[in-house]
Amino acid sequence: MAYQQMAHYYDQLMQDAPYDKWRFFTETMIQQFGKSVVSIADLGCGTGQITTRLARSGYQMIGVDYSSDMLSIAEQRASNEKIPVQWLQQNLLDLTGIENQDMAISYCDVINYITEEDALRTVFANTANILKPGGIFIFDVHSLYHARNNMVNQTFAEVYDDISYIWFCVEGDRQGEMYHDLTFFVADDNKYSRFDELHHQCTFPIEFYKRLLNENGFDLQHLAGDFSPHHYINEDAERIFITAVKRSE
Repeated sequence: MAYQQMAHYYDQLMQDAPYDKWRFFTETMIQQFGKSVVSIADLGCGTGQITTRLARSGYQMIGVDYSSDMLSIAEQRASNEKIPVQWLQQNLLDLTGIENQDMAISYCDVINYITEEDALRTVFANTANILKPGGIFIFDVHSLYHARNNMVNQTFAEVYDDISYIWFCVEGDRQGEMYHDLTFFVADDNKYSRFDELHHQCTFPIEFYKRLLNENGFDLQHLAGDFSPHHYINEDAERIFITAVKRSE
């Protein structure tokens, strides 16, 4: 989905996000698989926080996002730091113009926004098409445990100096389905302006992702929970990392 007004406040709201952990996990997986990785496509790059970090590490980065507002912020960040990144505004359901990548990554809930099986199958197929044979695909998703125990039917709120929000996470009809009803209040001179957004996410069992990956030319190679480099997932892991490799055919 495309973030709307929230895009302008995204970095402020995500100031405590563990972006360096995503970068470190990516580089750890590259080392573990012993592959030579030069080019990486960041699918759903948002404001480019992870993209630019990996670019600083020397990788040739392509940042892809559906939100023009997010990409504008990402491009400005890279330009200010004189970091070369190619930015593309595209829907992951319609990836074009990218090929022969050594790796694709999709972090920070992006895949959870693909809520239907056919759409997810298309995204995996498109990802396979942009990768070289043997290319690595890493993505993360909310665990079903986290969705069930920490998210659905919960209310969250935060107050900053110039922005506040109330977030209702409502359970959907299916296992792992969530609707995020967000209300923001932004300081504007001596008053606050309000805007609302509704986000729809769904997370699935690991076997579901494994099956769709296999159908689209990937072999699942590594499962981890909460940024751990070990091939193991604790029962109470909140975020699942899935690493797959495109088969050579």
